Amino acid sequence: MFNKPTTDIIRSRFSCRTYQERPIAEETQARLEEYLASPHEGPFGNSPRFKLVAAAEGDSKALRGLGTYGFIKNPTGFIIGATREGEKSLEDFGYVMEEIILWATALGLGTCWLGGTFNRSRFAQKISLEEGEIIPAAISVGYCAKQPARVDKVVRDAAKGDRRFPWDKLFFKGRFGIPLGRDEAGDYATPLEMLRLGPSASNRQPWRVIKEGKVWHFYLQRTKGYPGRVFNVLLRLADLQRVDMGIAMSHFGLTAEELGLEGAWAMDEPDIEKPDDLTEYVVSWRT
Repeated sequence: MFNKPTTDIIRSRFSCRTYQERPIAEETQARLEEYLASPHEGPFGNSPRFKLVAAAEGDSKALRGLGTYGFIKNPTGFIIGATREGEKSLEDFGYVMEEIILWATALGLGTCWLGGTFNRSRFAQKISLEEGEIIPAAISVGYCAKQPARVDKVVRDAAKGDRRFPWDKLFFKGRFGIPLGRDEAGDYATPLEMLRLGPSASNRQPWRVIKEGKVWHFYLQRTKGYPGRVFNVLLRLADLQRVDMGIAMSHFGLTAEELGLEGAWAMDEPDIEKPDDLTEYVVSWRT
């Protein structure tokens, strides 16, 4: 799918908040726009759409009206995504948007996920948001600055952006509470590691995976105290932890495909006891 190994792209990608003040090269922009314009469908059948809004050469202020992002410096473009509200639409949105981010990374561009209220913003105008659609998130894009702004380090440190949970907190054998060893993961050790390295809102890493025979069950472990569904509905915010699950699925599925590991996503909730009310079944990967 990419011009280099998926694992290399995932490992090299980071949240870029400080960009060089130069426009995206025409050829690179054309390749990115061509990819955005192609049909996109997530594992659950939803088809989000995307648009690149880029500043013209010499017009570094062209994007200022799209929003106020004090922690994002000099972005030369935004990737805006829209999807219809529906069953598993946010998971599909996260899945496809992360594919786009990895594509942009392979092209030499830096990116950063942006969450917020976009449905009535300039973002909505730029993508011509339709009735029944929402903008769950957007992406800043451009060439990363060689010397990030000081605020960039402050934000990364506050969010612990470079830290990931260890295996024993994320992956289990048979049921919750029994850690899955790397050797027990077999050929799927690499897809799981790429999942572990995925970005998530506020770096909450809400994904959990249970190996049951030849099936991998994916769960959303909601963060206690994090904005929940009622809060999101009231403020018209997207449930970003569902988007995070799509990101996790994307890293896992793309890596498995590249390694030639045959499998498919399926909705087949197992009879496995959940540790608490914050844990939700999402999907399974059947080999």
